[in-house]
Amino acid sequence: MLKILDAIDTMNEYIGRVFRWAIVALALVMCYEVVMRYVFNNPTIWAFEISTALYATTFMMGAAYALLYKAHVSIDIFYEMLGIRGRAVLDIISSVIFFFPFLTVLILKGIPMAQHSWMIKERTWSNFGMPLYPMKAMIPIAAFLLLLQGLVIFIRSIMIVTTGKNYESRFKKEEIPQCMIPPVKNDSPGITGITGIKMESDK
Repeated sequence: MLKILDAIDTMNEYIGRVFRWAIVALALVMCYEVVMRYVFNNPTIWAFEISTALYATTFMMGAAYALLYKAHVSIDIFYEMLGIRGRAVLDIISSVIFFFPFLTVLILKGIPMAQHSWMIKERTWSNFGMPLYPMKAMIPIAAFLLLLQGLVIFIRSIMIVTTGKNYESRFKKEEIPQCMIPPVKNDSPGITGITGIKMESDK
């Protein structure tokens, strides 16, 4: 069982690593559009739609990756105060009430919408006419990957509650590095600011 759970974790890890490069492509497209618009006065007809598609690709295909690292926005004031079993119980309850029903509806509604979009080769109504069916297909795919990752967390939580052992994923929430400026030793009267630069007090 643990090997299957680890395999799903690894799969979503690699998918997230691949699709995060869409952010780089998005930045390049936006920089190109800014130069063309404000330097050469010759804006493109495709930059807005391509950037929108790249942004949608990033957050849809990266959703499971973000869940793997517990990077989704959440209010964890009380969550962090709980022990490992308490957090597992809360994960189980929230998954049953909110997570699984939402993703089930998203998949059931997303599949026929994607099928219809592929059948008619749906495109945007602009002069560029960007294909929309690849984007529509990503909706149920991303929802399924997110559901798989949520199922992994759900099973791990059940194992934690029943055994009391730590079965959390090896992919831990990344810590935000903090930049600490060391204070400058102050041997004379005055005021030392947060940068460590001594400021003489008014006499």
